[in-house]
Amino acid sequence: MCAVAAAAAVTACTSAPEPQPRQPQPEAPATVDGVGADGIGDPYYPEDGNGGYDVTAYEVSVSYDPESRHLDGDTVVKATATAPMSRFNLDLTGLDVRSVEVDGAQAEHTREGDQELVITPATPLTPGQEFAVRVRYAGKPRSETNGPLGAGGWQISKSGGAYAAGEPHSASSWFPVNDHPRDKATFTLNARVPDGWSVVSNGVEEPAKAEGGWTTYRWVEPNRIATYLTTIGIDKWTFERSKLADGTPVVNAYAPGTEAKKAVQSRMPEVLAFLESRFGEYPQSAAGGIYLNENIAFSLETQGRPIYAKWAELDVVVHELAHQWWGNSVSVDSWADICLNECFASYASWMWDESQGADLDERYRTAVARGYERERFWNRKLYDMGAGNEFTAVYDKGQLALHALRKRVGEDAWNEILRTWLATHADGNASWEQFEDLVAKVAGEDVRPFLDAWFRQPSRPADEHLYPGPLAR
Repeated sequence: MCAVAAAAAVTACTSAPEPQPRQPQPEAPATVDGVGADGIGDPYYPEDGNGGYDVTAYEVSVSYDPESRHLDGDTVVKATATAPMSRFNLDLTGLDVRSVEVDGAQAEHTREGDQELVITPATPLTPGQEFAVRVRYAGKPRSETNGPLGAGGWQISKSGGAYAAGEPHSASSWFPVNDHPRDKATFTLNARVPDGWSVVSNGVEEPAKAEGGWTTYRWVEPNRIATYLTTIGIDKWTFERSKLADGTPVVNAYAPGTEAKKAVQSRMPEVLAFLESRFGEYPQSAAGGIYLNENIAFSLETQGRPIYAKWAELDVVVHELAHQWWGNSVSVDSWADICLNECFASYASWMWDESQGADLDERYRTAVARGYERERFWNRKLYDMGAGNEFTAVYDKGQLALHALRKRVGEDAWNEILRTWLATHADGNASWEQFEDLVAKVAGEDVRPFLDAWFRQPSRPADEHLYPGPLAR
């Protein structure tokens, strides 16, 4: 995600506390007395996700009428039980559930709170059992208005269409889901809209089918995807279709009024080639971009096909494409790890600028000088910053921290760290502690004090960490 502006934290810190010993995070129980947990165990968002099962695939079918703003949904969630369960939850916000089936048999269902769909199958589930949950639902989807970056989830566009986007969650506003990045799954969308409207989503486009004044669009994402990276866009799109040099399909979609963004998006293949030279082979099944005619507060790295706000320019394209590795292929284990997404995507924009002739050492020194006496700049943590603070320091202090790390370990080690991390954890999840372990291993020396000073402490690093190696004054 790329925010318009990174807000500073309001708390102050006058001195660097001693580094704290690393404590393993307690694992939340997946089930209690045969009942699936109503959260996946992330303390930042305790109600996000659920315990007791692992989703393998989402097969989402929706019909949406832009005039009435009414949605009918029919979603199949395929999963494997990880514990004995007589009851389990899915996340679904604000829609009326008409029926639930588990493996074809009717299941009891109730709602608890704003987002929990509680399901009691006719027969309890056993560990290792594969099962399918079919949920039929309907209503007017609603957006979340108080997220860390403002409105998210299902939103209405200026044209009268709609789109779904948001972080840390958005999928539960339009289909039942285990809504946390820790549970990645494949994703298929069949979306039916009145003729004259069209649909864009993640993955590979399959042929649309028209019948009775409506057209059904089909998109298939064969790679596993974190749920907040799924999207649907309903509008009167202008499409561009092509392929990358390796045959990867490209679909760009432009909302009415955004046709001028074609010049920006035309550089996507060049940007991807550059990022591949730094990070390795492009990890997604498809590529492209979705250009909204909306001044929303963020652009988002929706998998394979980022969503761009009206204000997005080339630097944002670089950022969101870098996320296809950092955040999409390798996803966070918990939201405390968000620097693994945002710090690296932000620094990728710096590396792109470097490839275009920018002097990053000079940029770094200038940025440090500007923030040197600003306590509010330095007192924001980059790791475990607290719920609601995820999307702040990672966009500016994060770039400085990674440039300093690059200079601290040297160019060869830096490149080894990037490629090893992405290759090791591709199509999975990983934590900040695992990244620290990799840095220490590749560096071959004790870099923990440096990492603590930059990423774990809410204060300005000491000069030995602020000006490492060739940055030394």
